[in-house]
Amino acid sequence: MTIGIDTGGTFTDFIYHDGTGWSVLKTLSTPQNPAEAVVSGIARLAGASDVRVVHGSTVATNAILEKKGAKTALLTNAGFEDVIAIGRQQRERLYDLHYRRKPPLVPENLRFGVGGRINSDGQILTDIQEDALQAVIRQLRDRGVESVAVCYLFSFANPAHEAKTAECLAGMDIPVSLSHQILPEFREYERTETTIINAYVAPCIKRYIDDMTKHVPREKLRIMQSNGGSISAGMASEEPVRTILSGPAGGVVGAHEIGKAAGFERLITFDMGGTSTDVALVAGGLPLSFESRIDGFPIGVPMLDINTVGAGGGSIARMDAAGALKVGPQSAGAEPGPICYGKGNQITVTDANLFLGRLQADYFLGGGIELRTERVAAAFDRMAEITGLTAVALAKGILSVANTTMERAIRKISVERGHDPAEFALMAFGGAGGMHAAFLAALLNIPTVIVPGHPGLLSAIGALTAEIIRDYSRTVMMDPSETPIAQVDALYSPLGRRGKTDLAAEGVADADIRLDYYADMRYKGQSHEIMVPFDARYMDRFHETHETLYGFSNPGNPVELVNIRVRAIGTPREKPALKKMAPSGGGIPENAVVANRAVIFAHEAIKTPILDRNRLMAGNIINGPAILTEYSSTVVIPPFAEARMDEYGNIIMSIEP
Repeated sequence: MTIGIDTGGTFTDFIYHDGTGWSVLKTLSTPQNPAEAVVSGIARLAGASDVRVVHGSTVATNAILEKKGAKTALLTNAGFEDVIAIGRQQRERLYDLHYRRKPPLVPENLRFGVGGRINSDGQILTDIQEDALQAVIRQLRDRGVESVAVCYLFSFANPAHEAKTAECLAGMDIPVSLSHQILPEFREYERTETTIINAYVAPCIKRYIDDMTKHVPREKLRIMQSNGGSISAGMASEEPVRTILSGPAGGVVGAHEIGKAAGFERLITFDMGGTSTDVALVAGGLPLSFESRIDGFPIGVPMLDINTVGAGGGSIARMDAAGALKVGPQSAGAEPGPICYGKGNQITVTDANLFLGRLQADYFLGGGIELRTERVAAAFDRMAEITGLTAVALAKGILSVANTTMERAIRKISVERGHDPAEFALMAFGGAGGMHAAFLAALLNIPTVIVPGHPGLLSAIGALTAEIIRDYSRTVMMDPSETPIAQVDALYSPLGRRGKTDLAAEGVADADIRLDYYADMRYKGQSHEIMVPFDARYMDRFHETHETLYGFSNPGNPVELVNIRVRAIGTPREKPALKKMAPSGGGIPENAVVANRAVIFAHEAIKTPILDRNRLMAGNIINGPAILTEYSSTVVIPPFAEARMDEYGNIIMSIEP
């Protein structure tokens, strides 16, 4: 059995193939130990069967956000112990007079300076002393350190000192993260922080994977990476920093695959789950970033460029001290959950959708969970009395505030970067995405909304469609105008060989491996680089890309080649196939209409057909208003929209301007 799994804040999603076809399952997450929901779901689906699992996990992310990682020490050059405390001069909130940076993950008493120095050319100026290392190791033992990050100056040019340190630390039998393996690039602060994050989450990821491999053979378990590809369980244990955004990355991968098949190459992905909303801009290919941050800490490894905000179905509505309505970022999560689940006592976005009739109590999760409408109505009456609003106005206000938060997130990845949202289609998924997508599209003048089949499980589907990807990089810092292209090309060869070797070790056949080459370039004097594909025209590509991004280029100015990158890509032999549906007429089948109910959209309730999406066929036209129910999600088609079912089972909504 092949299973794709995505762990969210509220639900854990499964898509599986049992030998006859693809099926889906959603279960409540277990935040206290995410592995419980995963393992119980696998046992429920597969029993004693042999399984292959690809898993997107939030374990590393939660460890950082909740500060529940390992007790970590940093070993660096003497005199550079405070690099992570100094950081960069940028402030996240420039005009906040009370702003304070978050404390480093490694406190001052666990940062150790070690003698020895390598220069920028990789030459050893002063050798490292083993006696000094042993003295530091004794302190690590005395202080109960659980994981160690090692980051020496210019180790990307010569890793000898880090390798020697690792040999000395081997006797401690704790995870050791070496910067030349995690991020062999210049910029000391980012390299150090990335290595520390890897060390900080390594023990908890190892425990999590060990728990998983009690039920799934290690060689049959793969973990989603933040870069949109998957890696083996063993590599995820060694370099867990590459899994920080593994869950959201699966959704973007799945959206990209489905969008291409449906004829939409330019997408804004909108993944609204129970706790947060993730958005990304896909303009022909997966959007990579090398300057991501989590909780304020920089991460230099490749990650999909995803913007996350604290607005989801479980986001809690409240009144602030000034009497303004706020929604999120606090979430009811899976426990206690929204009021309608039966345990929660604070109104959430999900409760507001149910109160307005946009969420159907008796069709939630295929009827697997019956929502408590009477508890929701009583809670809205109480809060409405406090706020002085009617209950309907309060519910609409909650959805409006949540939509505004998500609108800002989309503007950040589109308008603020020179993209017009009207030139993209909005791909909506996640358990709550289909209920809000049309309203967001109207706010942003996006003409088309796509809601794929099983939208609440698209991250799990994306995990199974993801390619096997390994990224390699190296700082070279050279003038390409003075270096023949053949000489530059030769620098890529060791990284390419390593990529092929590593993918072969993960079971990828040589014929299924592709190597992509990239170069990080900048004009001399600039402090940030642009990544362009490396080929015979790479110099021209740099000038053209600079012109596109910034509106100008200077072909006569000196250029620096800063980093070289190789992406080794393996195509998996098994992935969910997108099946086409048989065409039909434009009319909705009679058996697809399961009810007609009052739903509030603008000022009053409108009689609205409730449709079973599984009974719709390709070519069906649905005029708004309508509510589409299915196992993993609900799709709201408001009065200002019209929808059709395409041949792949996607709902394609046209939004009236």
